[in-house]
Amino acid sequence: MIRARHPKSFVQQKHWLLLLTFLLTACASTDSGQPVLIGDTVGVLRTAKSKHEDVVFDIARKNKLGILEVLAANPGLDPWLPGQGTRIILPSVHVLPKAPREGILVNVAELRLYYFKSGLLQMTAPIGIGREGYKTPRGVTKVVKKQKDPTWYLTPSERVDHPELPAAVPPGPDNPLGAYALRLGWPSYLIHGTNTPDGVGQWSSRGCIRMYPEDVERLYNTAPIGTVVRVVDQPLKLGLREGELFLQVHPTPKDFDELSLERNPVTQVLSDEKAWIKKEAGPRAAQLDWDAVQKALALPTGIPVQITNTDTNPVSIDGVPGFF
Repeated sequence: MIRARHPKSFVQQKHWLLLLTFLLTACASTDSGQPVLIGDTVGVLRTAKSKHEDVVFDIARKNKLGILEVLAANPGLDPWLPGQGTRIILPSVHVLPKAPREGILVNVAELRLYYFKSGLLQMTAPIGIGREGYKTPRGVTKVVKKQKDPTWYLTPSERVDHPELPAAVPPGPDNPLGAYALRLGWPSYLIHGTNTPDGVGQWSSRGCIRMYPEDVERLYNTAPIGTVVRVVDQPLKLGLREGELFLQVHPTPKDFDELSLERNPVTQVLSDEKAWIKKEAGPRAAQLDWDAVQKALALPTGIPVQITNTDTNPVSIDGVPGFF
């Protein structure tokens, strides 16, 4: 986990990104803020230039991203001192997980939540999930209760870890649940806000799903009690966009451990991963660019990669040639 506001460099290595070919002809959302699907994907890739006083946490939150998403898309970027005028890739395009498009869909592998209503995508947002030793459950449940200004009732293990706290923490700035909470059918697990937003987009909780305060407020106001909640773990996602297949590979905690120790992330490319891709491609399997697949699996940046071999000409993104 990247510790909040602690001045420590992440990793000072540079390596080229694989070639990206998105046709940026669609807007990421409507005027109402509702995201627009483009095939099996949502959003467009963008870039930003950092200011002298910027830290990556703030850039990520401003653009509805998690800190690790941004660092994975920008290998070698210092999260504390990116520097004046540094061009930062904003990985704000996502292949939808393979799951029913209904209710709340959480993909723990990408640290992201999607909310669908009547088959339409209403919002997508980064999340914080269970850290090592505190796994966020997988499976299907539902929202059973909603609470504004919830009280935090500590579990026995939390009492052991925080003996200085009372058994119940009332609403306020010291309450880690934030201002909104959606209780799930899984006892002791919630989707909630937080008083430490820097933990969003990381493996940072005891298993609950954390959201930025502004995102959980929107979800609270739009997702009714009884909403289906489906939690999946899909580090590989494949989907169509503009008639082409795109592969999105999300880095694992091990990949980030390698980076934090200032080593190149080395992902073992397994034959079963390639077999899964071939199976999912179906009749398009003959068009697969296996070199692009190999590179995407070996260097998981979390940015979708075009893996069908066509004559489509790659374009630059905001002046950045499609490296990733």
